Formats: sequence, structure tokens, C-alpha cells
Amino acid sequence: MARHYTLHRPLPSSASGIDYETALNAEQYQAVSSPPGRALVIAGAGSGKTRTLTYRVAWLLDHGIDARQVLLLTFTNKAAREMTERVRNLVPHDTSALWAGTFHSIGSRILRRHAEDLGFTRSYSILDRDDQKSMLNKVITACDIDTQQRRFPKADVLASIFSLIENTASSLEKVIASRYENFYDWTEKIEEVRCAYIARKLATNSLDFDDLLVMTVRLFEEFPDVLDIYQKRFRHILVDEYQDTNSVQGRMIDLLAGPSNSLMVVGDDAQSIYSWRGADMALILGFPRRYPGTKVFTIETNYRSAPEILDLSNAAIRANTGRFEKDLRSSRDAHGVKPALVALPDPNSQAAFVAQRIQELNDNGVPLDEMAVLYRAHFQSMEIQMELTVRGIPFAITSGLRFFEQAHVKDVSAFMRFVVNRRDEVSFLRMVGLLPGCGPASAAKLWNDWLKSDWSSRNELPEKWSDILLPFKVPKKSLKHWEQLCYTLDELTPDGQFARPPAMISSILEGVYDDYLEASFDNAESRRSDIERLAEFGGNFDDILAFLEQLSLMSNTDGQPTGERNNTDDAKVTLSSIHQAKGLEWQAVFLIWLVHGQFPNGRVLETENAGLLEEERRLFYVALTRAKDELYLTYPMTNPKSYSGDVICRPSAFLDDFPPQLIEEWDVGGDLDAWSEDAPF
Repeated sequence: MARHYTLHRPLPSSASGIDYETALNAEQYQAVSSPPGRALVIAGAGSGKTRTLTYRVAWLLDHGIDARQVLLLTFTNKAAREMTERVRNLVPHDTSALWAGTFHSIGSRILRRHAEDLGFTRSYSILDRDDQKSMLNKVITACDIDTQQRRFPKADVLASIFSLIENTASSLEKVIASRYENFYDWTEKIEEVRCAYIARKLATNSLDFDDLLVMTVRLFEEFPDVLDIYQKRFRHILVDEYQDTNSVQGRMIDLLAGPSNSLMVVGDDAQSIYSWRGADMALILGFPRRYPGTKVFTIETNYRSAPEILDLSNAAIRANTGRFEKDLRSSRDAHGVKPALVALPDPNSQAAFVAQRIQELNDNGVPLDEMAVLYRAHFQSMEIQMELTVRGIPFAITSGLRFFEQAHVKDVSAFMRFVVNRRDEVSFLRMVGLLPGCGPASAAKLWNDWLKSDWSSRNELPEKWSDILLPFKVPKKSLKHWEQLCYTLDELTPDGQFARPPAMISSILEGVYDDYLEASFDNAESRRSDIERLAEFGGNFDDILAFLEQLSLMSNTDGQPTGERNNTDDAKVTLSSIHQAKGLEWQAVFLIWLVHGQFPNGRVLETENAGLLEEERRLFYVALTRAKDELYLTYPMTNPKSYSGDVICRPSAFLDDFPPQLIEEWDVGGDLDAWSEDAPF
């Protein structure tokens, strides 16, 4: 039996000289200075999480821990760089041997050293999303799948399905049943593609992004001697944003920690909002049970928000049952401004209020880049985008493209543009290019057939598009979909007259585009909501020409406002989904569309899943805690629908989660009709 011998490293000759008790508040200091072991740090919003982690690393180095024994796992390269740079500035020690990076980058670093054990070489390629799609397209072709009767999911959708399987440790059947039920009949073929894709990656010595985690875990589980190397090296493991870890990342941490390594994870259960991409909140809630003897530290002092905003945030999240108890306390003095609750007549009035208030705050000294408009889903920003554009207020969108510049909005408008302008080659080619099996060459041939029909030069509309177009020769794979396209065009011009824009959009979506959405995009439901919102917007127009003109004007601003308001700097108001806003902060925040079915999301309400509803409330909490000084909660009382007229909106149930004395209700008066007239329709 080998004799055990322990190395005792002397303290570094030059300690940092940091006065930790002075540099940190009492809560932070307690976590930073805790002895080695298992620790869970619940760090509330704006409480200095990064500072706590950074000083924990410095504390370890100052107390004789070799930098090579420290592993810092983060979710972004930016966070890893920021923390290592701060540590470097804090301590005089050499930190070059410290490993800090994302789960994926650390996984890749380990795999490069041991790839041969898994059948790869150290020179393996890492597939980005485009590479992955390209490989999947080749695999689909090789599998010879018959897609003439119905669409097979495109490579981008398959990549998302396969990613969920890996990151949630779920079966294909479970992922399809929960997220992609429209592809249930394709389950067997999708599994065939998945197996062929795995084989192709091995044959080409390639790994995709998910493999960097999955293969690292597999390496540790199948080769205990390799795991032993890294368990002995990384005696002190620190994990950032632990509430966002998925099952594979959680397993990777558990394996590295082993039975005795020091492990400190930092996160906020109240900000766990990514279950849709595999994050498992049970990991942070169950950490003390998985690691008996865990010390739990709670950091509740908030350095961001005014007390009035934190009082509201604390009250809002208390309605959740699955959480660690904590109440954020502001380090700031009360400033006497309660969060505002503002009910507006309709979405256009909501947009007008937000834009006008932004102008007023800016005139009073609040920079544009210190203001944000947050929403649950990207399509809810449409009226805001239009109103800010008309008023000449520059804005930047972090949740996606400007509404009218999105591919799916342009796809749908191509149908309408073509029936209005029969010489519009660009719109025709975009429209027929949506057909399966119809590439550029086939599309060009169809355009030439259209020109030969002489209808492109006539002023009158065809009585029936299908009579003219159905005889055109299309690829066999496109035939069924071509027929449906022709009949859809008939619906756009019934009796030789243009249908109203909402009717046109509904016909395009139901007749042709919905099927394309499901097969082409992993976020098909979100894009469908965009199109439905476009139809509602179209309800303001009787004339299709005026509608298309407005679409063109709104999508061709080149990022420049069309109004007359002058802004002398490059500052812009931020428009963002709440998911994209996590970790950010602004002086003034407008949280819009607080309507039942919009936020909380209607799909969540339909499932009656208590866990998903609690995640929606956590998302609400994240939005509230982005505001530093002023917070505006707005909702429209009615929502104009394309056919059924105005629909009465119920305020979000989240507005009932806190006592009314925590907010100030605003009764917005004035010329509301004039607001609507100022809108771009």
C-alpha cells in the first residue's frame, strides 16, 4: 500500500494586502472567507455576485492555494475574462495557471488532451451552427427520406431537437412530445438522421457545441483514471450563474468535485429563466441535499435599485413556493418615486405613452442609453418600434431584428407584393423559394413561365391564379405545395378584388406558411405570433397599397429615425426581451404588455404547469430588478383583433402579487385619439 505524503506549500512571500472586511460587505465577506468545503451562495439581483466570486479567488490565492488548483466555470467568455482580469489586478500572484472559462471551453480544453480515448484525434474540428446544418443536410440527403407528402424538419430545427436531447438527458420521443409534437409521425426518421449524424461526426473527426459537454462527461465516466487527474488538480471549483446549469453541466461539476474537493456555486434561484433551453432549476434548489454539509450564504444587499423598486420586486417573487427565502435590501436611500402602473386604452396608446415619457425623461437629463423597454416576446415591440421611429427617437434592439425586417415578415409580405405588382420578380422568387425542392434554378424557370403567360404585363387581376399557374411544371417534390400556393393566391384576390390585409395574411399563414414555419424554424411559435401581430396591424388598413407602403417605409429606415427630433449623441433606447436583458440595468425601465395571456405567456397558462408559471413569475422579477431609479408597468385595456374587433384585455395576474400601496397608478388623459392619428397608419 502506497504511503500518503502531503505537500505543504508556503504562503506567498507577497500577499495582496487586501483588507477583505473593508472591501466587502458583511454578507459577501462571510462567503468569500468561508473555509474549504461545499458552499451555495444565493446572490440576489444587483448584490455584487461577480465581486464575490472575484474576491473568493483572490482569497484562495492569498491563503496559499496554487492558481493551478482553481477552476472557475462561467456561462460566457466575457464573464471569465472579466473575473480573471479583476483577480489579476487584485493580487500580485501569478494567475496564468488558473483555468477560467465557459463549460464548453473548459470541456474542449480537456478533450484536446484525451480525444483519442473517445475515437477522435486531438485535431478534431468544432462545428459551428452553419457547419452543423451543412452536415445535417448531407445526412438527410443520404438517408433518402421521402418528403413529397409533407415537410421534413429542416436542419436548423433538427439541430435544436438534438441539442435538447443532449442538454436535458431526455429521449427523442419525450422532446418531440413536449416541444415538437407536429413532427411525431417523423420520429423514426428523425432518429435515423440523429444516428447517422453521430456517425458522420465521428467519421469526419468533428464535434458540435453540445459534444464539448457530453463528451467530457462521457470521458470522465468511462475513464476513471482521467477523471482522477482532474479531481486531483482542481481542488477548488467555483461556478457562476449556477441556476442556469443543465443536467450535463451539473453532472460535469459533480464529477469534478468528487467526494472531497472544495466547491462553491453562486447563483440566484429567483433568476432561473432558461428551462426552455435545458436549464434545470432543481440543481440549485437541491444542491444542499446532493452535498450534505453544504453551507448556504445569502447576499441580500442590492447596489442597483431604489428601495421602492426592491419592495415591489420582493413582494412579487414571494408568490413562488419553489425558492430560497431572501429579501433584497437597497444600499440606497428612498427617493420617493414609486413604480408606476399605467393602463392605456390600446396598444397604440401604450406605445405613445412610452415614447412620450422617454422624451420627457431625456429632456430632464436621463440619457437615452439609460432607458429600456422590456417585453415578454419580440412581437410585442412592434407598436413601440413604429412610435419611436415616427418621433425620431433612436433605438437599438437586442431581441432580434426590427419587426418589419424579419425574414418571416418579409416572406409573408412577398405574397401580397406579388399579387399587387405582377412584375415583382424579387417577391415572386422569394415566394416560390419557400417550396420544398424549389431551388434558384427552378424558381427562375417558374418566373420565365409567368412572363410567358403575359399576365405580368396586364393591369387587371386574374379571375383565378390557379387556372394560370397550376399547369406550370414544378419539381415533383414541390407539386403538392405548389398547388396549395396557387389556391392561396386565389384567396388573396377573391372575385378579382384585393382582400383586406388581415384576410390576406391569414390565408397565407393558414394555407402555405404555417407548414413552412414548423419545418424551418425552431422558434416557429414565436414567429407565428409575429405574423398574427402583423395581421392585427393590417386591420388598420382597407387599402393593400397603403399597407405595403407602410411596411416598406418601416423596414427601410437604415437604422435612422424618420421623425424630426434631433439627438446630438449616439445614445439609443434599448428594446429587449426580458431574457436578453438579464444581467443588465438601466435608470428607467418600461415593462409593457402586462396582459393575461401575454405575460404570463398564454401557452404556460394552457398547460396549467405550476413550475412553468413560477418561471414566468421569475421572469417578471428579473424585469423589475433591471430598473435603478424609475419603473413603469404598462398594459393596454383593449387589443384590436383582425376580425373580431377590440378584445378586452385582462391585466396580468402578476399585478395581483403585491399590495397596491407599493405602486402609484397613473390615470393617463389627454387627446388619446390624436395619439392614434400620430401613429404611422
